[in-house]
Amino acid sequence: MGSHQKPSTAGKPIRCKAAVCRVAGAPLVMEEVTVAPPQAHEARIRIVCTSLCQSDVTFWKLKDFPGITPRILGHEAIGIVESVGAEVTELTEGDTVIPVFLPDCGECSDCLSKKSNLCSKLPFKVSPWMPRDGTSRFTDLDGNTIHHFLSVSSFSEYTVVDIAHLTKIDLDGDVQMNRACLLSCGISTGVGAAWRTADVEEGTTVVIFGLGSIGLAVAEGARIRGAARIIGIDMKPEKFDVGENLLGVQMVALSCLECIELQVINEMTEGGADYCFECVGLPSLMEEAYACCRKVYK
Repeated sequence: MGSHQKPSTAGKPIRCKAAVCRVAGAPLVMEEVTVAPPQAHEARIRIVCTSLCQSDVTFWKLKDFPGITPRILGHEAIGIVESVGAEVTELTEGDTVIPVFLPDCGECSDCLSKKSNLCSKLPFKVSPWMPRDGTSRFTDLDGNTIHHFLSVSSFSEYTVVDIAHLTKIDLDGDVQMNRACLLSCGISTGVGAAWRTADVEEGTTVVIFGLGSIGLAVAEGARIRGAARIIGIDMKPEKFDVGENLLGVQMVALSCLECIELQVINEMTEGGADYCFECVGLPSLMEEAYACCRKVYK
């Protein structure tokens, strides 16, 4: 072995830093943890970049199950495969991957179907354990168990993920890791809502309530699908430059989320939008979005 090569860590525990949630709602604690080697159908990943999703914040605050401590949160990330466990043929050391919290075993009838992405072999659960054997790959330096989050736990320098929760990607030279990590959750959620779930058709009108990362991703999905008109509704003027200049979204400013003028939206869309997307998470706003939908399809 040349002097410039590092000894392999495959098959050995790795000690690294992680942001651990010790108390619900309290600041995360930066500490050293031990990450066990991957077992069968698993890969150990060196996290290159991770972002913060609202789901992380929601579970961080929960004091009762499915909130649980100690736990390593984080699920929107990108990383490099450090090593793989037995029976893994899809990935190899050095591959670039993004973790996804919805599993895809690639074998069951649901995963093979174009109409479903809810794996029946490894059903989605908000579980604190690895999906196949119900154990953890994390311990603190005293040997105490640290729980997983959404089968990812990306707030750690290294994590172990089941291959059903990993997607191999190839990045060209222009794509930055701190952008690509958003593909893991926010971007795929928004683009997929327009492209796959709603199946937006060419020439239609789309209204988006809330132009955060998911709302902007919906706009991109609608644009790719050929929507003739995309209207974005938001309270924050700083969102307008991104929406208008980058994605060609026609923006409507609001003083508050409860002040939507349905008549205005319906007039702008000549009787209602073909598709409405609520991207804030407010039940009242969902009702408003539904009321802005066209009642009779053109």
